[in-house]
Amino acid sequence: MPKAPKDYQLRYPIDFSDIDPAVNHKVVQLYAADLIKSRGILWWPARGKPRTVVVMSHPRGDFGHHYSIPFWVEAGFAAFGFNTRYLNNDSTMLHEALMLDVGAAIRYLRDEEEFEHIVMLGNSGGGSLFSYYDAEARTPKGQRVAAPPGGGPPDLNQFDLPTADGFIILAAHPGQGKVLLRCLDAAVVDENNPLATDPALDMYDERNGFRSPPEMSRYAPEFLERYRTAQSARCARIDSIARSHIEQARFAREYSRSAEFNSAPADRRRDALRRAMAPHYLIVYRTAANPNYLDLSLDPSERVVGSIFAPRPDLVNYSTFGLGRIVTPDAWLSTWSGLSSYANVARNLPKVPVPTLVVGANGDQDIFISDVREQYEFSGATDKTLAFIEGADHFMRAGGTRKHLGEPRPRLMKLLADWTRARFPP
Repeated sequence: MPKAPKDYQLRYPIDFSDIDPAVNHKVVQLYAADLIKSRGILWWPARGKPRTVVVMSHPRGDFGHHYSIPFWVEAGFAAFGFNTRYLNNDSTMLHEALMLDVGAAIRYLRDEEEFEHIVMLGNSGGGSLFSYYDAEARTPKGQRVAAPPGGGPPDLNQFDLPTADGFIILAAHPGQGKVLLRCLDAAVVDENNPLATDPALDMYDERNGFRSPPEMSRYAPEFLERYRTAQSARCARIDSIARSHIEQARFAREYSRSAEFNSAPADRRRDALRRAMAPHYLIVYRTAANPNYLDLSLDPSERVVGSIFAPRPDLVNYSTFGLGRIVTPDAWLSTWSGLSSYANVARNLPKVPVPTLVVGANGDQDIFISDVREQYEFSGATDKTLAFIEGADHFMRAGGTRKHLGEPRPRLMKLLADWTRARFPP
């Protein structure tokens, strides 16, 4: 196991195999205000329950065994990694429903476990998740989001949303929709045909500056301007398709409740009921097409060519795997639309006043230096700190052009633990 820096006083484990068997942990089943279940694992040191707990989650990822948990416990804190109702499935994800899951977790830690201090750890997609939650929790009832972008429940004004005391934003993107917006392949000309392409907008066409990885591509400013404009136009096109499907279902629901419904022919009644219930899934092709993946002169950093998903995004772009690939219209608008989703840091972070630490990974291939600096600027906290971890990729593993610096996680966790201990003693 790589050694931690010499000035680090505690022994910091690297993974769960290093955890002392005497460390306490328990599986917790939570019920949100709408009675939907989620689960988490609460960990705390063998020597007794501390005053401060760090809570971490992701819209769809499994954070019950987040890599930071052993470090937090070793440093004397409790850690609660909980998984939302949408674990490993974002096809129907409403971020507004996630607010109820986060609320259930914080309420449990505050009321049942009686922790004095709760610190949110927003890693990757957890950054926009927690910033959306805390912003809404601090907004007076009556002024909160009353419905997801596609309409319908939940109305956040109807729920009690307890707040936390601190916020760590770790390698966090500006919002799932914002990330997908800059990854949408602008060259797609037919949403029903994954191969239909406008060559003039194809970033994976040599005539536009593409070079096969690991060679670096170079894109002209004029091409990039047209490309980004076309990405927004494509997102707006998908938004329009999604809203059209939602409107059709809404019309069918209203018709099924109308006075004329009962006297209508049986086949028409049956068709209306089916249209009211059945979701029309969207298939969003080619979502791995960000020029920053291949042109390292854009937002320079320690990253290398490729994305966090593959060293060849030009091939993955056409594979079955992809962000937001199969979604309901409501889930697209709430989570994956960079134009419609409310779950974005620029909208929400200015409303979060608690002490905030913003941390970026210098070798991150998806979250860039400018993203991290913007998060620091967006923060509404008076006590806010900005830091970068050298030689680290998105997952805080050794990566990028300075991966020779060794395992970044001990360096990262010294920063996180010291910052947290100075404000919220364990």
